[in-house]
Amino acid sequence: MPKVTVDGVELEVPQGATVLQACELAGKEIPRFCYHERLSIAGNCRMCLVEVKPGPPKPQASCALPAAEGQEIRTDSEMVKKAREGVMEFLLINHPLDCPICDQGGECDLQDQAMAYGRGSTRYEENKRAVTEKYMGPIVKTIMTRCIHCTRCVRFAEEVAGVEDIGAIGRGENMQITSYLEHAVQSELSGNVVDLCPVGALTSKPYAFEARPWELKKTLGIDVMDAVGTNVRFDSRGREVLRVLPRVNDDVNEEWATDKTRYAIDGLMRRRLDKPYIRKSGKLVEASWDEAFKAIAKKAKDAGSSVAAIAGDLVDCETMFAARELVGAMGSNLLEGRQTGMAYDVSNMAAVNFNSGLNGIETADAILLIGTNIRWEAPLANTRIRKAIKRGAKVFAIGPEVDLTYKVEWLGEDLKVLKRLPKKLSDALKAAERPAVIVGGAALAIDGAHGAALKLADKFNMVRDDWNGFNVLHFSAARMGGLMLGYAQPGGMADIVAAKPKLTFLLGADEVDFTAFEDSFKVFIGHHGDKGAHAADIILPAAAYPEKNGTYVNLEGRVQFSDKAVFAPGDAREDWSILRALSDVLGHTLPFNSFAECRAAMVAAVPELAEEGVIDFEWAPPKLDDKPEGAVRYPIEDFYLTNAIARASQTMQRCSAELLNADDMLEAAE
Repeated sequence: MPKVTVDGVELEVPQGATVLQACELAGKEIPRFCYHERLSIAGNCRMCLVEVKPGPPKPQASCALPAAEGQEIRTDSEMVKKAREGVMEFLLINHPLDCPICDQGGECDLQDQAMAYGRGSTRYEENKRAVTEKYMGPIVKTIMTRCIHCTRCVRFAEEVAGVEDIGAIGRGENMQITSYLEHAVQSELSGNVVDLCPVGALTSKPYAFEARPWELKKTLGIDVMDAVGTNVRFDSRGREVLRVLPRVNDDVNEEWATDKTRYAIDGLMRRRLDKPYIRKSGKLVEASWDEAFKAIAKKAKDAGSSVAAIAGDLVDCETMFAARELVGAMGSNLLEGRQTGMAYDVSNMAAVNFNSGLNGIETADAILLIGTNIRWEAPLANTRIRKAIKRGAKVFAIGPEVDLTYKVEWLGEDLKVLKRLPKKLSDALKAAERPAVIVGGAALAIDGAHGAALKLADKFNMVRDDWNGFNVLHFSAARMGGLMLGYAQPGGMADIVAAKPKLTFLLGADEVDFTAFEDSFKVFIGHHGDKGAHAADIILPAAAYPEKNGTYVNLEGRVQFSDKAVFAPGDAREDWSILRALSDVLGHTLPFNSFAECRAAMVAAVPELAEEGVIDFEWAPPKLDDKPEGAVRYPIEDFYLTNAIARASQTMQRCSAELLNADDMLEAAE
C-alpha cells in the first residue's frame, strides 16, 4: 500500500487508488463534476485539480492520477485555488443565469461549487452559446444550454443501464449531448440521469416547476413496484407526495431506482378510493363505514368459516398478518398471495429465496436464467448481472429471446432443455467457481421447473458453506413476506377456488381471475379503483404504501421498514386499522389497538420479521418433480403498467404508449 502525504498528513492508501480517493481518505473535499464513484473515470471537467510533487509544476486532475509511493499532494495551495477558479470561470462562460427558474436550484452541484471555489465575478462579456433542447422521452426534461459536458449521463447509459442511447456529437464549442436521433431513451432506468446531472441540463419532466427542495418533507421509505425493495425517500408537501428519490444502499439498490419507482407516484392522486362503497342492484354506491361493516357482518354470519383472504402484490406484512389473524379467528386458513395462480412448493423458504443476494450475484461466474425477463422483473438485479459479466461471467437463458442489455446464450423457449443440458451449459457450470441459477415466475408456473432447478443446484454443487447460487426471482413486493406469513396454499389459487369461500377478503388484489369468485361475497380493501374494486361487493378504502408504516421483505429475504410520509385521502384508513375495527363488528376482536402493538404481535408470531436485515433461511430443499415441459411465457407484458398505482399514473401511461407501443404522443398545441 503506497504512502502519500496530503496537506502535510501522511497516510497509506489502497493499491490502485487515485489521488482524489487519497485526498478523500485524508478528509479533504475535492470538487468534481465528471467524476462519480460508480462510473468510469472521464477526467474531462478538470475541477478536481490538485498540486502533486514529484511531477510537473502545474495542477493535475486528481480523479485520473494514480496515487504512488512518496507523493506530496497539496489541495489548498495558491496554485490550486487559482486553477479551480479558472476552471469554474470557464464552465460558467456559457452557462445561463437560470437559477431562479431552474428545477435543480437548491440542490445543484454547480451552484454549490461556484460559491465554494469560484471567483466573485466574471471577466467574459461575449454572448453565451445557445443549444437547442433535445428530446429524451416522457421522463427526462432537457435544457442543454446548461450542459457542461461532464458525460455522466453518457457513461451511466452505457455502463449501468446498458443502452447506448445517449452520446456526444460535434467537437469543441459545437459539442452537444443528445439521445440517438433524438428519440426517447429506451431504458427503464433513464430517470437516474436526472440525479447524476450536476447542473440543470437534465431534470425531471413530471416534477417540473412543482416545488423547491426546502419546501418538502423528507421521509424514508421502501419501494413496492418490484421485489428488489429499493430504498427510497418520499418528498412530500401537505398531503401529496411530489417525488420519490433513491437512497444509497450498496446492498440493495446502490443509488439507483427504476423509472416506475420514481414516476408512478402521480398515480397516488388519481382513481383513489376515498369512501366505502356497497354494491346495490349491481352498482357500487357510497356508504358509511358503519353500513359497510354491518353488511360484511351479515354475510360473515352466513359464511361461518367459509372465508378466504387473498393478498395483492403491494401490501405490507402487518396488513397480511392482521387479515391472517381475523380469518383464523373465523375458523379458516384459506390464505393465498400468489394471485395469478402459481403453486410452487414453499415448505423450505431457502428454496424460494434469492440466496446469492443482490451483492453476491455480481461475483457469480456462470449464470443460468430460467424463465425470467429479469430486465423487467427486477431491473436493479439486472444491473448486478451486468457487473458480473464485466468480471468475466457467462450468462445462459431459457425463454423467449429478449434484450437484457448484455450478451446471452439463448438455449430455447421450452423447459425440456433442463432434462438434458446442452454441453456448453454443462461445461460452463462445471468449470465455474461460483455457478448460479435464477428461476423466474414464468418457470415457477410450469410443473417440474422448480424441482429441475433444485436438481441442477445439487448436481453442480451450487450450494456450499461459502456460496449459495440457487435463486428464485420474485417480482412482487409482498411475495416473500406473504410466504413467511402463510399466504400459500399447497395448490395455490386453485385450492381457494375449489373451497368456494362464501366471503373473500381481497387485500389490494387486482390480478385475480374474478370469474372464479362470482358466488363469493368479495370485500376489497385497497387504495385504487382498479380491477379488484370493479369486481367487489364492498369496498373499504385503504392507504397506499407512502401513507402508512409497514414492513416489507425483499426477494433476497431482507426485512426492511417503511415510514409514513402523508395521510391517506378522504375516509381512507390504514389497512391494519380497518381489519382491527372490522374484527370488533364480526365478534372476533383482534388483540392490538395500535400499529406498534400489531407489529409486536406479528413479530411474536414470526420472529424473523423483528429486525432489519437478511434472514438466514436454512437450506433444506424439498424433493420435487424435476421433469418440466412447456414453453416459457413471461408474466410481465408491460413494464410500466404492472399494478394499480402504475396504471393510474399518467406518466407511466405515457411511457407505455411511447416506449413500448411506439405511439407518437401529441403535444397540447397539436
